[in-house]
Order: sequence, then structure tokens, then C-alpha cells
Amino acid sequence: MNDSSRNSREILIDQLRVRALRTDGPFTLASGAVSDWYLDARQVTYDGSGAAVVGAAVADAIDPTATAVGGLTMGADPIATATALVAAQHGRPLKSFSIRKEPKGHGVGGRLVGPIAEGDRVVVLEDTTTTGGSMLQAVDELERNGVEVIQVLSLVDRSDGVVAARLAERGLPYVALVEPQDLGLSS
Repeated sequence: MNDSSRNSREILIDQLRVRALRTDGPFTLASGAVSDWYLDARQVTYDGSGAAVVGAAVADAIDPTATAVGGLTMGADPIATATALVAAQHGRPLKSFSIRKEPKGHGVGGRLVGPIAEGDRVVVLEDTTTTGGSMLQAVDELERNGVEVIQVLSLVDRSDGVVAARLAERGLPYVALVEPQDLGLSS
């Protein structure tokens, strides 16, 4: 990473620690696991100044050949939009997209939302991951639609290496911007 990416990542870690981290558990995670800490990244990703930090950190970390960023709605939505906006401000064309949980029965239908098409080279995003299940659902949907997934990125990975291994089995490069130890926690 260059100095600017280290800087944006450090700022992101500070924002998450101060604004999104709760240690007054127990909390039941989406995976069903119970933890004494919880990170609600949306406290940062849905805030204007937080989104700017998120967009900068992600834009610094993604594959430079990517044409679009996104993932399953809701966690990936603000990250993708912020990243595309920051990239555009730096002269880099980048689209954002979202994947609905279920196809719509009206309009153009389908699960993919946004200016994404067959042939795009995309980075799948997630706010926080424990098992990688949501990321893999997104990858599968994109591949069914002829979209090439070139990288997967999570703001926070609390999987202790599980997600990286699952994605490696699929041949997908993976970046975790923040891990529990970066926040002063154990996984």
C-alpha cells in the first residue's frame, strides 16, 4: 500500500472504533454466532464524512482494472456509492451496483441494480463478514449474469481467516481492510 492508502485505512479504523464499535454484548451475529462485541459499520458508511473515509480507503485498495463495485444490499450499498464517488473525484471511472435479495416482479426485474452489464470487471464489497456467505451469494449472482468478479473486499473481517480460505478455494483475490486486532479486539 502507498502512504495515502495507509492513511485512509488508519482514518477508517479510527472512525469504526469511535463510532461503530460496541463492546457491551453479548450480540448474536448474522451467522448465528454470539460475540461480546459488535461492529455496526453503517454508523460510518451512512454518514457523509464517514462515507468519504470509507470511499477513499476502498478506492485505494481495489484492483485498478475494476469497472464496478458493489454487493448484496444493504451492507455494500453505501460503500459502493462512496467508492465510485471518490474514484470519480480522482478521475477514475467506476460504477456502483447493488444486488437485491430477491428478484423484483415488475419493471426490468432481476436482482442486479445499477449500470452493470456482462463484461464488467467487478469488486464485490461487504461491510462486515464472519463466514463469507453474503459475499459468495453476490459472486454467484454476478457470475450467473456474465459479470467477472476480480476481487472481493470487506471493510471488517471477523472470520479469523475463514473467509480468505473460502474465497481462495474459488480463486478470488480477497482484501480485508480491518481485522479485530486493528480495533484492539480479539476475533
